[in-house]
Amino acid sequence: MKITFKFIAYMLLTCSFTYGQVRNYSYKREIIGISEQWHKIILPEDLFKKVSQDLTDIRIFGITVNNDTVEAPYLLRLTTEKISNKEIEFKILNTAHNDNGYYYSFEIPTTESINQIKLGFNQENFDWKINLEGSQNQKEWYTISENYRILSINNEITNFTFTKLVIPSSKFRFYRLLIKSNLQPELKYASIANHIVNEGTYRIYTIKKQEIKENKETKQTEINIEFNQPVPVCEVKINVKDSFDYYRPITIKYLSDSIKTEQGWKYLYNLLSSGILNSIEKKNFNFNSLTVQKLKIFIENHDNQPLYIDSLMFYGYVHELAVRFTEQGTYFLTYGNKKDVKPNYDIDRFIDKVPENLNELELGKEQKIEKEDIQELEPLFKYKSWLWAIMTIIIIILGWFSVKMIQK
Repeated sequence: MKITFKFIAYMLLTCSFTYGQVRNYSYKREIIGISEQWHKIILPEDLFKKVSQDLTDIRIFGITVNNDTVEAPYLLRLTTEKISNKEIEFKILNTAHNDNGYYYSFEIPTTESINQIKLGFNQENFDWKINLEGSQNQKEWYTISENYRILSINNEITNFTFTKLVIPSSKFRFYRLLIKSNLQPELKYASIANHIVNEGTYRIYTIKKQEIKENKETKQTEINIEFNQPVPVCEVKINVKDSFDYYRPITIKYLSDSIKTEQGWKYLYNLLSSGILNSIEKKNFNFNSLTVQKLKIFIENHDNQPLYIDSLMFYGYVHELAVRFTEQGTYFLTYGNKKDVKPNYDIDRFIDKVPENLNELELGKEQKIEKEDIQELEPLFKYKSWLWAIMTIIIIILGWFSVKMIQK
């Protein structure tokens, strides 16, 4: 009997402790298919509307075969692009000019491939076209890029420079650069590199509502975007149909909060990103991944006609958890407590030891975690009339005893 009682008490204590941890959260999903120490879990898209914006309220709780409660540590990883940039040594052989423009010749003593050349000039305002050729012997020259545009604008309104040549991967010993200009460019520096970008894994989000407004007073184009639900966004691509040259400052803001006032709801927007929408560079704007549902994009037109926005595309990284399981048991992905703080795990300090390629686990259906109803305690005296009656009786009794004491 004593052994049975102790076992029942132990089980009740264990279950109570487990529930005490889990009940701080609102949702859970069973984790299916654990077979190794390390696995990965892809966070489903509909989870982001139920967690805090910085994803600090995600936990993985489990009950072992011994009915112990354990917490499995995880590392949050975004499937971002991987960038490597290798600077290539070179030397400038000579400079010359003729009626076509100004020539600069470079020699690369190694057999390295290149795909990017950055140039710097002392001039601040220019608009030049460039030809780039390659050769192995300085006798036969092959065209790599033709009429490539570089630009610099510096005035009281803006400061913008685009002097980076992005070219197909090339492997020549000699390169010849022609800048088509009537005035001599003052070349300050040049750098040659092999810039490799391994694209990340993205989700493309569907826009629920899109509204484009032209504000003539502020000379702005305002674009209002709303998604079906909160989603983690890291990039927007703006497709402009116009074929003429343009240069427009752009600001992207996200809805951070809303306040109900006597005049109605007031919406607060914070800055997400800013840049220059122009006809030279790609129309992609990248920023730190953030969970949002509503966005505003402002395009400064100044005294120019508004641009014809053909379409917008929004991208977000896939979010995955690299999880370490040390004990066998039944585990749950638990979330939904926006007051929670970021967990502090040892594996955060040993990121390089976390395996890169992990087997993915499945998640069960979302379950709502039932919480105990907190019953409001009723006051001892629900009605004030009873309180006053009792106080009156107490005063009369105290008065009667006082009179008796005075008489004695």
